[in-house]
Amino acid sequence: MATTHANTAALIYDWNEKERTAPLLRRAPRFVDESIRDGIQSPSVRDPSIEQKMELVRLMDRMGVHAVNLGLPGAGRRAQEDVERLLRFMVEEKLRITANCAARTVASDIHPIIDISQKVGVPIEVMTFIGSSPIRGYTEGWDNDRLKKHTHEAVKLGVDHGLPVGFVTEDTTRSHPKTLDVLFRTALEAGAGRLVLCDTCGHATPDGLRNLLNFARGVLRSMDLEDTVELDWHGHNDRGLALVLGLYAFEWGFNRVHGCGLGIGERVGNCSLDLLLLNLYLLGQLDPKQHDLSCLVEYVEKISEATGVPIHPSYPLAGRDAFRTATGVHAAAIIKATKTGDLDLADRVYSSVPARVFGRKQEIEIGHYSGRSNVIFWLREHGYEPSDELVDRVFNFAKSQNHTLTTEEVKAVIAGG
Repeated sequence: MATTHANTAALIYDWNEKERTAPLLRRAPRFVDESIRDGIQSPSVRDPSIEQKMELVRLMDRMGVHAVNLGLPGAGRRAQEDVERLLRFMVEEKLRITANCAARTVASDIHPIIDISQKVGVPIEVMTFIGSSPIRGYTEGWDNDRLKKHTHEAVKLGVDHGLPVGFVTEDTTRSHPKTLDVLFRTALEAGAGRLVLCDTCGHATPDGLRNLLNFARGVLRSMDLEDTVELDWHGHNDRGLALVLGLYAFEWGFNRVHGCGLGIGERVGNCSLDLLLLNLYLLGQLDPKQHDLSCLVEYVEKISEATGVPIHPSYPLAGRDAFRTATGVHAAAIIKATKTGDLDLADRVYSSVPARVFGRKQEIEIGHYSGRSNVIFWLREHGYEPSDELVDRVFNFAKSQNHTLTTEEVKAVIAGG
């Protein structure tokens, strides 16, 4: 029977916790999954079937994701039908996850959301968005008076029909504070209960995120709404900072962070929701009673299958190579840890992610950087007696190659005698 070291964590010095003087998060983190709305706006994905979307929403609920964006009903009949079917499905299965929908700040986008909500008898949060940056305004020929008018009318329309409304400023991270001040106040006075700050073009750095958050809080404080209006962060990955900014957003006090499975989305994608969940789990910030992450790898695989976006081999946790090595030094340490019978030790000696928690395991392969211990371990794992002659034959063949051997190649060497 496998054993576990009494305290494997004691064998790791954690610089991440050095000089931490306060709790990492101010409140329990909440998540919005944008995979089947913003995620499928990627030009490289296919729109999943309604059955696949249902399967994904079921997994989101199991993982403790708090809200899912069901789509943009204003895009047409098919989008409206999908949103209605998904909402009915959520009600029928008594899922905890709540629904929201995207809408431009125009009545023709908001009325379908109102209609679907009334048909199903469940509130849908209207996430009404408008471009707010000067570069967008210049390109479109918009001025602040027009933006203010659209904002007021859209938010009021949702509120007047009894729906919660989140006001979304596109390209917030490149918008002028004077414009944001006008639009935030207009939306809040019309009844918006949430402001969604967007890094639509993946422009922000941690400094930009902090500065923008402090500005938004200042507006709420001046209106005595800091305790009643929530703030969301929606980030894109153009600079490769989306995951980092998502973690900072939670640490600095945002109520919710948006993301997509596998990080799919327009251009280079959104914050990877699965990696956000993974990191918060590793930081001890997720209540296991609320978040079942045993299906996290399945969720990523289903996203990939439904959208046609392949999982990169080195993608964290779900990638083929995430817990796979053919390097002699690395493999030797994992093999020695495995021999102790301590699975946690074997998981952590060359990885910061405990593979078995998520249904994965350490894999030792054979390649041109491998040592003899790789070959011996591989042979035993696959039911072969590692005689000296057989080990030498496989080892010498591996050293003559320029890649990690496939199972078929190793078996061919074994069969070749």
